Amino acid sequence: MRGKRLVWTLACGVLASGMLLAGCGGKSSGGESGGAQASVQPSAQPSAEKAEPFTITLRHTQIKDTQKKRLAMLQDVVKATENEVPGLKIELDGVEDKVNRFEKLRAEMAAGNPPQIFDLFGGTDTRDYVKAGRLLDVTPILEELGLKDKFYSLAEFTVDGKVYGLPMAGYVEGLYYNKKIFADNGVQPPKTWDELLKAAETFKSKGITPFALASKDAWVINMMMNTMWVYTAGPTSVEDIVAGKKKWNDPDMLDAFKKYETLVKKGYFQEGNLALAYAEQQNKFAAGEAAMVFDGSWANTPLTDPEKSKVANDVGFMLFPALGGPGDGYINGGWSNGYGFSVKVKDNPRELAAVKAFIKNMYNEQMQKRQLLEEGMLPALKLSDTSGVKPIIAEILSVSSAAKGTFPAFDSIVQPKVREALERGMQELLGGRTTPEKLLENLQKVQEEANRGS
Repeated sequence: MRGKRLVWTLACGVLASGMLLAGCGGKSSGGESGGAQASVQPSAQPSAEKAEPFTITLRHTQIKDTQKKRLAMLQDVVKATENEVPGLKIELDGVEDKVNRFEKLRAEMAAGNPPQIFDLFGGTDTRDYVKAGRLLDVTPILEELGLKDKFYSLAEFTVDGKVYGLPMAGYVEGLYYNKKIFADNGVQPPKTWDELLKAAETFKSKGITPFALASKDAWVINMMMNTMWVYTAGPTSVEDIVAGKKKWNDPDMLDAFKKYETLVKKGYFQEGNLALAYAEQQNKFAAGEAAMVFDGSWANTPLTDPEKSKVANDVGFMLFPALGGPGDGYINGGWSNGYGFSVKVKDNPRELAAVKAFIKNMYNEQMQKRQLLEEGMLPALKLSDTSGVKPIIAEILSVSSAAKGTFPAFDSIVQPKVREALERGMQELLGGRTTPEKLLENLQKVQEEANRGS
């Protein structure tokens, strides 16, 4: 089973030092693309004394206060790369992740002038940019550096058997919960929908917000919504919709959206969430004011940072409770966020040398373990030493390994206009301005239009 292998190999690799699992096996996923292939034949480099200075730009998204450690790691990689390539200066261009993905990078790709190195999302984004001839094929570089088989999976950055981007880390999504709040109120982690509703009502009756949620950034809403419709309609539901084999307004899809509406109508989400930016749901949970928050594995750091979180020692992680459908027990997970490289560097030997040095300095055991220990970022590379992993990471991996399998985030599959329509619709649902039926009827129309235009 595709998804089961993904989670199993990740959990096994990270915990192979004997923390939880032993005797795990698995191999790196390959994938399948147009675009130019970089030559990685060694080229003569000017000596340090004679090297003319040159500059490349590196677009990153590590700009938040909670990402200072990640930025420091990136700066160390930049320094090492500059020291290795004579005359090189790397300019860091920090941009908020959503602005980069949906606005700035998209405009640069349309104009054909992206930075030499940039934050890239796998799946649909990568495929679209490969089709436009904007991404460098890094397959030869991986072979030269001996990295081809070191990654858990390159599938989301692979098109027609060639690799066009490299993931920085893996992720899974699920329910974080406050173990102390649960214990103090006699509530066990729910395993079914009915148990979840009962738990949420218990917390609400005690003045505790059942679910922290900040939905001003609409993508945040669809983390949990994505999992809910996969549970009711199955792990391949989105692929089937895009392929025209299924519809957004099918009864099994509607079931999930009506269940979400139930949570809205019962007042189980954080008050005023439509006006709150993403970080506010983590702040609410970290303050001990919410029993649960649906978020990604990347959120473990702010939630368990003893300097910022009042609940640092009380954080647990669990699968979303079963909804009675074919997708129960699956978990959203993959390796979809990373770096891409402009195809133009293939024609500039010095810029190509800089890209190769960056890849070498960023994707190695030392840096990947540092990310795991300091930031709790699940590694993209298979590590030989994972000692010292935080308890919450061990718990996340244990939950992941027990899942039936994984499914990819819907926005790595659907067309941009479909994603945008769903985000608007979910904000309207939270605000009581639409119904699940109307939302999905409109979404299906957008999907059919997008399919015709593909």
